[in-house]
Amino acid sequence: MRKVVFPFVILLFIALTACQNKVPVGEWQTIFDGETLDDWKKAGENPESISVEDGMIKCAGERSHLFYEGDFKNFEFEAEINAQEHSNSGVFIHTQYQEEGWPSKGYEIQVNNSYRGSVKYPERRKTGSIYNVRNVYYPLAGDNEWFTMRIKVVENKVEVFVNDVKVNEYIEPENPWRWKGGENTKLSHGTFALQAHDPGSTTYYRNIRVKALPEAEPATPEVDKEWDTKVTRLMFAGFPLVDYHVHLKGGLTLDDLVENSQRLGINYGVAPNCGLHFPVTDDESLYAYMDEVKGSPTYKGMQAEGREWITLFSPEAVAKFDYIFTDAMTFTDRKGRRNRIWIPEEVWVDDKQQFMDDLVAKIEAIFSQEPVDIYVNPTVLPAELMPEYEELWTKERMERVVKVLADNGIALEINARYKTPSAEMIKMAKEAGVKFSFGTNNVTKNLGELEYCLEMLEECELTPNDMFEPKPDAEKPVNVKGLPDKITG
Repeated sequence: MRKVVFPFVILLFIALTACQNKVPVGEWQTIFDGETLDDWKKAGENPESISVEDGMIKCAGERSHLFYEGDFKNFEFEAEINAQEHSNSGVFIHTQYQEEGWPSKGYEIQVNNSYRGSVKYPERRKTGSIYNVRNVYYPLAGDNEWFTMRIKVVENKVEVFVNDVKVNEYIEPENPWRWKGGENTKLSHGTFALQAHDPGSTTYYRNIRVKALPEAEPATPEVDKEWDTKVTRLMFAGFPLVDYHVHLKGGLTLDDLVENSQRLGINYGVAPNCGLHFPVTDDESLYAYMDEVKGSPTYKGMQAEGREWITLFSPEAVAKFDYIFTDAMTFTDRKGRRNRIWIPEEVWVDDKQQFMDDLVAKIEAIFSQEPVDIYVNPTVLPAELMPEYEELWTKERMERVVKVLADNGIALEINARYKTPSAEMIKMAKEAGVKFSFGTNNVTKNLGELEYCLEMLEECELTPNDMFEPKPDAEKPVNVKGLPDKITG
């Protein structure tokens, strides 16, 4: 009996060993020789879209995929990548060979530095996104330049690095929510695949290597199942979950912000206060700040403070920011008094209705003249007037504000801290074609979870196309309108 079983066991062992990958645990192994596609297999769909050119794998043309012949569970994968303008590609992990179609097993790690898709089908997911599960919206690499992307998977944890900066982290919970048709979009084991996306996309891969990692204990998810499901639903819907209004204050550091982003799946835009008597007051301090935050996986925003900001900075310096926002909380009233309406001692309300009329006029002046992208802290009133918010913000006043925003292509922030504007005004702005952004305007380390913003998203039925997106350099307001010659108020 033992003589019969023993050869069978040996044959089974040999068969299983032959099916395993050729990469030893703990050692980097090159898996593309620069000349051939040995150990790789093209999909049957449009195989001509994948080729070897000058020591690189070229992915260009109609949809197709190239699969490595191996099987991995825990690993590090690294490749140097060059995505041309308008390129859209990706690296699939824990996937398996398919003759055609988008790979249905495992995750796609997005490669897309600047491609924006179409008006009908915008593509905001940038390089480093765990596609449809934890998206990255800030581009950390440029077109036509080589960058390194490294993907690390250990049990239920995925980490993505671009040029050695960790840009994404996801700890997959047990039985995660997935959309219909995406049931296999999760971790298990499998191989890698490179993607040719469309005829307008050309992406090169070289110096591809992998290191198999040993088994380990699963990581404990840092968010609950309800939050994971909420974020994944938004990501799958293509909804850009970005908080554009964060300040490094109240003890919040850039490292804290990045850690919070990767824990919650929320992207952030960090902004200094720029204006008279604020930390950034001229071009020199502006450039110094930009050097401090350079390379972080965050948007770089500018909070333009007061009305004097337009006299303190050059257009060239202002254009270094990804976007600019301001509010109407600082202005000079008809009696020459400089109001800062968040400070009770620095605001004057002689007559409520007159104050409101003056405030709306200031909003119209500011947003028709100043080259900004977003109206933040919208419709906030002095503390003494906030109890009468709904009565004082009449339909006619809201319509005037919405009109100036729509006429000048300025987005309206939905503010999590102040819980403004009202749903009525958001619906009015949506009807007028105004875009929206989410913002916290934190004063402490606690950023919350954009509760009011997500509540308004649902109540006002906002779609991905309703949301603000930072503009390319040529379309930035400061490059189109320039800075006004005189202070607005």
